[in-house]
Amino acid sequence: MKNFMKATLMAGVAAIAVTSNVAAADYSDGVVKIGVLTDLSGQLTDSTGKGSILAAQMAAEDFGAIDGTKVEVISADHQNKADIGAATARQWYDVDKVDVIVDIPNSAVALAVQQITKDKNKVALFSSPASSDLTGKACTPNGIHWTYDTYALAHVTAEAVAASGAKKWFFLTSDYAFGHALERDTASVVTANGGQVVGSVKMPANSSDYSSFLLQAQSSGADVVALATAGTDTQNALKQAGEFGLTEAGQKMAALLLADTEVNALGLDTAKGVMLTAPFYWAMNDETKAFSKRFFAKHNAMPTFYQAGVYSAVFHYLKAVKAGQTDKSETVLKTMRDTPINDFMTKNGKIREDGRVIRDMYLFQVKTPAESKEPWDYYNLVSTVSGDRAARPLAESECPLVKK
Repeated sequence: MKNFMKATLMAGVAAIAVTSNVAAADYSDGVVKIGVLTDLSGQLTDSTGKGSILAAQMAAEDFGAIDGTKVEVISADHQNKADIGAATARQWYDVDKVDVIVDIPNSAVALAVQQITKDKNKVALFSSPASSDLTGKACTPNGIHWTYDTYALAHVTAEAVAASGAKKWFFLTSDYAFGHALERDTASVVTANGGQVVGSVKMPANSSDYSSFLLQAQSSGADVVALATAGTDTQNALKQAGEFGLTEAGQKMAALLLADTEVNALGLDTAKGVMLTAPFYWAMNDETKAFSKRFFAKHNAMPTFYQAGVYSAVFHYLKAVKAGQTDKSETVLKTMRDTPINDFMTKNGKIREDGRVIRDMYLFQVKTPAESKEPWDYYNLVSTVSGDRAARPLAESECPLVKK
């Protein structure tokens, strides 16, 4: 337990403390403590991991001390195991006096932490997990789904691909909570638009050989091979799909979840033309570029939308703590919900009663090598989808907090 709980050792990044000379205000334990629960050893290491820890630290440093009370950031690796993530959350809440847990890639881990956070009456800010169940049947008053979800990924990407005339879909799906939710949400869009799911195969996470799965997709007659995968699984599947000649034979590849770091690892020759949905891209405007260049100087990579979401969530949380002059969960959560979200990645965002942050989403297409003008210049913006359109309507919500 203690080995994986040692945040600074696991991450190789020291916890920070932001202080001032002003007398400490009346906050619990004399510190506002933020725990970054992330992936430091699995398939999302590059897109979350140390970069998510850095994003939380940058937010704390930029915000500064709160009425003389220090802001401390600690971190740990959940190892993509729900039991380890749950044990970490309990340790942090009960022993280490953590006030809020952020990031939490891997939906199975996030769903476990969601329930523990409710039981302990703390706060969880989910930037990296995707399952829309976090604001659906598994919603709680203590969890906020900050950055994106499977519903948004499904509707923005699948509607665009379906509009191009593609009708028959085959899913390659990671066999855990995230993949199941993403396939479910995307399949509903496909059928609603007159399409058909001609097949699906569930794949173990962290696979290195996708040949048998891709052969099934290739022989299915599908117009679209949809990857309900993440991280290195998406990288490997796209690379091997190119080697098998799926796109050359006329099948479209839909990467339902793809981050800049995965495109960087694949290279534009492999990833060019892929459509994807994201809530943030580093080169969108002057504000996103300014943040991203500061981040790059410390991390040697542009921030992914997961990492940008961590910064945004932590900064908004600290604003609420300062405004309410307390770190008590009920007050902080109410203040967060009552305060519009405005930062470099979100304009006039809001937190709905189900815990879903409503923000615009963007449909991008990966550039060709000839279109790219500088390092990390990877995306063309295809369309912007308003936050209300990108989120599941409350009328369809299974969240027990939603009044109907």
